Amino acid sequence: MIFDLFRGGFSIEIVIKLCARLFVLFCVLPVHEFAHALIATKLGDQTAKLSGRLTMNPLAHLDLMGTLMILLVGFGYAKPVPVNPRNFKNRKGGMALTAAAGPVSNLLMAVLYMFVYVLIIVKVKPESGSVAYYLMLFCNVVAQINVALAVFNLIPVPPLDGSRILAIVLPDKAYFKMLQYERYIVLGVFALLLFGVLDRPLDLLTNLVTNGILRLVAMPFGLS
Repeated sequence: MIFDLFRGGFSIEIVIKLCARLFVLFCVLPVHEFAHALIATKLGDQTAKLSGRLTMNPLAHLDLMGTLMILLVGFGYAKPVPVNPRNFKNRKGGMALTAAAGPVSNLLMAVLYMFVYVLIIVKVKPESGSVAYYLMLFCNVVAQINVALAVFNLIPVPPLDGSRILAIVLPDKAYFKMLQYERYIVLGVFALLLFGVLDRPLDLLTNLVTNGILRLVAMPFGLS
């Protein structure tokens, strides 16, 4: 995305897309992490709260590498919210609900921004180059990135949220065995992202979910 500004020349569309990614970093990722911290706190674990992560302040959540990944490839992450499963009445269930809170928050935000996108199309009917047109483009990009973050984080490998959700059905022995190799799994996932191996499946899933959300929010307007 950043490289496009230099490689393809200046365009307002590229600037809007870059602004959307910056907005995601400072306004969307904090919601994702706050959702983790909030659910963990509600379920009885105060670790995130005591660590200063029960906040919407982006500076408490941003991770350097994850930030660069969002700017460059659209998939990324923030600092993991610290959770102590021993504080949950049901350890596996508490971890799964806490983990699911992040991707769910992204999907809800995607619905919100896609609704605004459709609303602008239906009610304003913006002309190309107008302020409303660029606002529509901004909302569409933010919605897509939210879906991409949800899809990426639901990959069932540690330390992503999907691995915590997978723990519900995995035997304890298998789950803890997977955690032993977490560092190597993370490096493997990053390598697959770097070489573009995951691009197509992630894009397909992201487009599938995005189109589903678009059809959902378009229904009240009588659009198919």
